[in-house]
Amino acid sequence: MFKGQPKGLYALALANTGERFGYYTMLAIFMLFLQAKFGWEHATASHLYAIFMAVVYFMPVIGGWVADRVGYGKCVVAGICVMFLGYLMLTVPTPANLLGMTLMIGALLLIAAGTGLFKGNLQVMIGNLYDDPKYADKRDSAFSLFYMAINVGAMFAPFAATAITNKFLAKAGLVYKADIPALAHHLLDGAITPGNASRLAELQAQMPDASVTALPLPEFSNYYIEHLSSSYNMGFAVACVSLIVSMGIYFACRSWFKHADVNAKQAAAAGNAPVVELTPRQTRERIAALCMVFAVVIFFWMAFQQNGQSLTWFARDYTQSTVTGWARAGFNMWILGLLAVSMYTLFGAIQAEKKQNKVVCWAATLVLWSFVGIIYSYMPDTLDIQPQLFQQFNPFFVVMLTPVIMALFDALAKRKHEPSAPMKIGIGMLVAALGYVVMIFASVGQPSPAALLGTVSPDPVVPTYLMGTYLVLTFAELLLSPMGISFVTRVAPPKMKGLMMGLWFAASAIGNYLTMVPGLLWMRVPLWANWAILASLCALAGLIMFTMLKRINAATQ
Repeated sequence: MFKGQPKGLYALALANTGERFGYYTMLAIFMLFLQAKFGWEHATASHLYAIFMAVVYFMPVIGGWVADRVGYGKCVVAGICVMFLGYLMLTVPTPANLLGMTLMIGALLLIAAGTGLFKGNLQVMIGNLYDDPKYADKRDSAFSLFYMAINVGAMFAPFAATAITNKFLAKAGLVYKADIPALAHHLLDGAITPGNASRLAELQAQMPDASVTALPLPEFSNYYIEHLSSSYNMGFAVACVSLIVSMGIYFACRSWFKHADVNAKQAAAAGNAPVVELTPRQTRERIAALCMVFAVVIFFWMAFQQNGQSLTWFARDYTQSTVTGWARAGFNMWILGLLAVSMYTLFGAIQAEKKQNKVVCWAATLVLWSFVGIIYSYMPDTLDIQPQLFQQFNPFFVVMLTPVIMALFDALAKRKHEPSAPMKIGIGMLVAALGYVVMIFASVGQPSPAALLGTVSPDPVVPTYLMGTYLVLTFAELLLSPMGISFVTRVAPPKMKGLMMGLWFAASAIGNYLTMVPGLLWMRVPLWANWAILASLCALAGLIMFTMLKRINAATQ
């Protein structure tokens, strides 16, 4: 799995791990922050979320175009610095008025611009490592490992966001209750029903500080909104620290990948221009093939990025706020970390060629599993959970399943049966559709989101529905995202690598913008209908991909 990979892969992957840890810490609480601070309804919050996500993933088009001219490394460093300023601005508590919104949007624009300079260009540098014939056959596995590494950061992000939020709430004599922000805003707006006012008073009585429970309801509402919002601001500060770590890794290990920090212009100036030049026809055919793939993956990202909004709303409004039984293990950071490491020691034991290495890996695996059992035995029988914690399951499953997917494709490759990258993408789209079929089953019989504004209450489902959905979506992601990135770095015309990688992210940007569709429909259709729309679009896109396979494969051979 790790054998024969260049050292530069690990340096660049770890640098991206730090950056992604900060980004996903912010993203885990961003939607909750918008609704808690500004009292926005689902459609409004969803619209801003979608625009931000779209801009984040569109900016690599500009970043790639710039890097094709000035160099990838320069853009990566500039991107880290610009992102740092954006996250730093988000950490500053501001009033919930026009000034506060303006400063927040300015911070988001800086984060998006910095991501555009950083994200795609760092991945092009990884691709350049595998232009060396010595490593060419390891390109797909390299991007799977890279994808796994960045998800290590994403896996711990919701834990970090939750821990910081809870810490600052506790300092204010508060505990997190998912229903309070919406009820508080309705009270302050004069739109609360008598029943919901009673519910808000009951929740206030559950606060641990007597001085807080004694506040008049309007004062408590303002107090809770203010301190919850500022606790989210402190969560955003994690990204600043993680970017400093990323910068340190990048410069400390730069000698490992410096030779890959070269675009076509710089290679030509150094006398190292590519030996094989594409004809204009080949260039057009490759661009056309890439654009076909880009068009299909739009619908995957539309469905996949619901983790930050509609799936989080489902976690908050329709899922039990406590967990019992074996599922408790999924909400313990140490257990998840140990299980993730044990997957790699297990595969090390299976794949090791020397008996001594096998024994060491088996012993390490058993020790890790023993620690998991000990930690689990000390967990309380019932565990309180918060909605953002469900976002940890996707990156956790990425880390756990990456060696499984790599072993599967390696076995297929040895038998000459490994599917092409476009075929993997088509299969991934169909798998993504199945993920939302799980959500349809979870939503049957539940009241619509609009009905929750009245006196109707949901029948909260067990957390395993969302856990299962994230598992299926992760299978789809591993078939699609790392394979797609690898495909772009292999097929893109040499002089347009940065731009083509940017267009891959532009497809993601369009998909991210379309994530607002369920948000706009949230209050207008039955709950299950949102998931049915997403499942249908993914299935249709997958079928379209299969109809284009022959043309794509012919153009990219």
